[in-house]
Amino acid sequence: MIEFSEEQEMMQRTVRRVVIEKVAPRASQIDESDEYPWDIFELFHKQGILTLMVPEEYGGSGVNITTFCLVTEEISKVSPAVALMVVVQAAGAIFLSVGAKSQRDNYLPMIAEGKIVALIATEPDAGSDPASMRTNARRKGDNYIINGTKSLITNGTIADIGFLFAVSKEGNESKGISAFIVEKSFPGFNVGKKENKMGYRGNPTSDLIFEDLVVPCENILGEEGKGFNLLMNTFEKLRLFASVMALGIAEGALEYSMRYAKERVQFKRPISEFQGIQFMLSDMATLIEASRGLIYRAAAMIDKGDASQDVMKYVSMAKYFSSDMAMKVTTDAVQILGGYGYMKDHPVERMMRDAKLTQIFEGTSQIQRIIISRYLLSEH
Repeated sequence: MIEFSEEQEMMQRTVRRVVIEKVAPRASQIDESDEYPWDIFELFHKQGILTLMVPEEYGGSGVNITTFCLVTEEISKVSPAVALMVVVQAAGAIFLSVGAKSQRDNYLPMIAEGKIVALIATEPDAGSDPASMRTNARRKGDNYIINGTKSLITNGTIADIGFLFAVSKEGNESKGISAFIVEKSFPGFNVGKKENKMGYRGNPTSDLIFEDLVVPCENILGEEGKGFNLLMNTFEKLRLFASVMALGIAEGALEYSMRYAKERVQFKRPISEFQGIQFMLSDMATLIEASRGLIYRAAAMIDKGDASQDVMKYVSMAKYFSSDMAMKVTTDAVQILGGYGYMKDHPVERMMRDAKLTQIFEGTSQIQRIIISRYLLSEH
């Protein structure tokens, strides 16, 4: 049985109340308009939800991974697009945890104050294979000059601070990639087109174009040429966050389906009394609990500082299982609602669209299977 502390359960209940009162009434409209919910952003900032992963000395809460997953799960039950808002801010704090003190002193307070973060890694030809990125960085005096195009960047149109990955040493493949902290005010920082997405609407995704972007040398994050390792280590946590968003989506779909099945009458009785529906609900609930076990086992391993390869293996298991689970559960939820499930008047239609992205971002389900098999084969 998964057990949480009294403090964690209290935070979970608090966030659940805020989500039900403030996010749930807006979820459908956020999806329909595809506009960033600044009102929710401001509310979450005041509530401290956006700064959960920021250390206390810099104005945040400094919670562990398990606690953050609990919060993300609650938000995702209603709106994973809003949950992603919180996750990306947390990613900024995670990146800066390996930065120099001067970088932490400068940028962590900015995140705590509400500056918006973006992870800038994906390129048109470098998605599942980030080592093949082409954006390049060349040192010139006290600066790096960066040129290239990044694609599918969450928060791309609104980000104040970005963690940009570029090749600083040619011919070294992944060993030549470095990480840089950039600001939208830096010369050469340009925003491209905003994408029109199937799901996670209300959270902007866009291209970013760098034309002689000037980045001070002191903004290199970690050692030059070690950016790929930093990216992979951060993915360990981001993939877990993607897993818990999938879990939340599925839970929201199951809860709505159960309510509907009890109220919907066919053949003079609620459809919840039909064995076919009962079997579907049972399968959905079982898959959700299996996903929860994988996610919180991996979260506990990270919080305990487990440095073994088992951590990445379990994170990948959680990521692919949870995302595939969310797709099945939400599809079944639409089926339970029948024709109404296909209509935008009911949230399961949106949940199914949102679930699809969890199979793709932060490493596809196919990539996760490759990672798992590598670890399995290396153990024997």
